[in-house]
Amino acid sequence: MTGFRFGTDVRVRFAETDAQGVAHNSVYLVWFEIARIAYLEENAGGYPALRETGLESFVLESHVRYRQPAHFDDRLRIHARVGELRGARFRFDYEVTRDGDTIADGWTAHACVDATTLRPTRIPADLAEAIRVAEGTPLGKPPGSPRPPPLVR
Repeated sequence: MTGFRFGTDVRVRFAETDAQGVAHNSVYLVWFEIARIAYLEENAGGYPALRETGLESFVLESHVRYRQPAHFDDRLRIHARVGELRGARFRFDYEVTRDGDTIADGWTAHACVDATTLRPTRIPADLAEAIRVAEGTPLGKPPGSPRPPPLVR
């Protein structure tokens, strides 16, 4: 669990498991959402505050890597961070731990859009600044991402 400053706890509910008591793969995305909403509430005034400005946030992509199964009644910690913030797009990274061991990780990519027109809209400066403060580092492309070619004039 490297570089995560935020996390929230969940307990695997019976309804989230199959007949063998193993958490269904789809609930990891729900847990990611729980962590994402809690992160925004703690660091950026909450998702409702974003919506009150006339903006929405759409999920564009999601990815989960399952390392070990979660079971009914497990106590899990869902770590979340904003790993990339550029223009109208941002990406959350996640790590799911049980007793300090990583059992899953993943990410969700988002776009900020005008709620009326649904056109991409730059992330508001105050939200971007709140996230930068929460993360304690400058945000841009995630580590290891290729750099764009230099502009030729």
